Amino acid sequence: MIIAGMIIAVLAALLHIFIFYLEAFAWDSEQARHLFKTGSVEQAQLTKFNAYNQGFYNLFLAVIALAGVIAWFVNAHTVGLSLVFAGAGSMLAAALVLFVSSAPHRSAAVKQGALPLLAVLLVILGLLM
Repeated sequence: MIIAGMIIAVLAALLHIFIFYLEAFAWDSEQARHLFKTGSVEQAQLTKFNAYNQGFYNLFLAVIALAGVIAWFVNAHTVGLSLVFAGAGSMLAAALVLFVSSAPHRSAAVKQGALPLLAVLLVILGLLM
């Protein structure tokens, strides 16, 4: 179970790296504007700085989770588990905040939080077995 959780944590990190790319470098692209529903290029440019900053938050969470997975696989289990829980747990917490605070963004929150939730649950189940 722990290995499955670690694999899902990597997938969650990769999703957050993609979100980082969209927010930090492609915010006013057609793909990002469609996904984030930011409207026209001009409207997206009004929030570009905020998205750039937020993108780095997503990157840092991904790096923390990936560092945890790597640490776990090189037998630094306590460090690895701590980092995976910190990274994936923070991804999940951010998704919960989005879900609770913005009804129009609940679908995005579910997509953003599903992998971290699964990773955390699988790792916990693995530890309990």
